[in-house]
This record gives sequence, C-alpha cells and structure tokens, in this order.
Amino acid sequence: MAMIEVKNATFTYPGSEAPALEGVSFSVPAGRWLAIMGHNGSGKSTLARLIDGLLPLAAGEITVDGLPVTVDNLTAVHQRVAFVFQNPDNQFVGTTVADDVAFGLENQRLPRAEMQERVDQALAQVEMTAFADREPAQLSGGQKQRVALAGALALHPKVLIVDEVTAMLDPEGKEQIMTLLKRLHQTGNLTILSITHDTEEARLADQMIMIDGGQLVVDGDPKELMQDRQLMETHQLAPTFLVTLKEALATRGIAIPREISTEDEMVKWIWQKLSSSK
Repeated sequence: MAMIEVKNATFTYPGSEAPALEGVSFSVPAGRWLAIMGHNGSGKSTLARLIDGLLPLAAGEITVDGLPVTVDNLTAVHQRVAFVFQNPDNQFVGTTVADDVAFGLENQRLPRAEMQERVDQALAQVEMTAFADREPAQLSGGQKQRVALAGALALHPKVLIVDEVTAMLDPEGKEQIMTLLKRLHQTGNLTILSITHDTEEARLADQMIMIDGGQLVVDGDPKELMQDRQLMETHQLAPTFLVTLKEALATRGIAIPREISTEDEMVKWIWQKLSSSK
C-alpha cells in the first residue's frame, strides 16, 4: 500500500498567473525514502507543503496513509506527518533543547510521563541527550538541525518531510544529518521525503522524482537517474562526484561499469582491478 499518493496535484500562489505546481502524480510505498529534487524555484517545496496540508490544493488529490489531505482532515494528517524546515532557528520555541522537543507533544495533551519518555527517546535517536538542558542558541548548526529532527521524531510520525535540511550546514554538520537520516531509514518504520537540490544527499534515497517548472520530469531510481549528466544539467542540477570521477577516469582509458553507483563500490572495483593486474 502506498503511504503517499499524489494524483494530478496543482497549485497556484495568489497573485500569480502561472501554477507553481501542475498535474503532478506519483506514489511512495511505506518505508521508502523519496528524494524530491529540483533547482531553486522549481516547485519542490510547494509540493512538500501540499503533502503536509500547509497549502491547499487547487486541483487533484493527495492521500497520506489512505487519508485525503483536506482541511477537514488536517489534524489527522499532522498526526501522521512531521515537517523539518531548512532553518532550525525558525522552529525553536523552547528555552532548552528538551523544552523545544516537548513543544509538539504539549499540543497533543499527552500525559507528562509519556511526554518525558518520548523526549528522552527522541534525543537519544539523534545523539543529543547530553544537550537536553542547553539553550538552542548555544548549539552549532548541525546540532540545531538534530534537535529539530528530534522534535519531529517525538511525534511518532509515519512520514518525515525534511526540506533542504543540510543546505545551511558546514560539511561536518551535513555529514551528521545525512548519517542520521540513513540510520532512521534503516529502521524501516518511517517514510522519508527529502526535498533537496543536493545530488550527494539525494543518491541515498530509494526513489527520486525531479520537479522543474512545477511539473514532474522523471520518477525512478536515483542511482540510475543521476548517472545521466544531460538530464541533471538540463534541469540545473550538478552531477554527483561519482559521475565526475567516472568521466575523468574514462578520459584516461579506464571504463567504469555503469552498475557501479556508490563510492564504496568504486573503491572495491578499482582495488580488484589493481589486485588482478599484479
């Protein structure tokens, strides 16, 4: 069963003549990691907000866990979907890390003991337990984003939407968040939607769709799609390091098999070639 079903989704911002999103259709099975790719202004963040019910559809239909995303169902939708935005500073409301993680639970009127248990579990999931009593302003960018993720995870969602969550981070912070998302995905209990223009982030997903000009361009396996340099450059997206490396090696007469789709596979293949040539 699809956790998310999008059928002919269309949306136009007030005052705009052209739709920000038009006729987009795709589905996401439960437990899958979907990367929604596109350059800035392509419509990918609009799509994410439609799925969460933050924006109303002009036409089409979206369901989450079999539930239509409509005004009447917003409370139930938000019990299933948690959203983490690009700038964590815009989401902080608590005076301490623990208070901030608990904020969404207070809105659900949960018993105090259950709230504390969920906060502790969520902070442990993102490896921020030791920072529970810190002020959010004292944290690094990567730590702030991990706290924002903890706040989302404490809600026990079925769907986690992360919108450009590594865009404002340094390389170390970015690596921390990507490692955390990989670990969350491996549990198999969470459907992840990652909105990004970063190919290195998107290649970790199981499924990728590309949005450009508010329309769906392609839907498939990111490891395959991102080996198509022409596709990526046509839609203003940078090729991955792996593709660039393959092309550089090809100019030196070293043809890397197309099925090699990760750096680890590349290292293993090169090592085997070097070993067999001795």
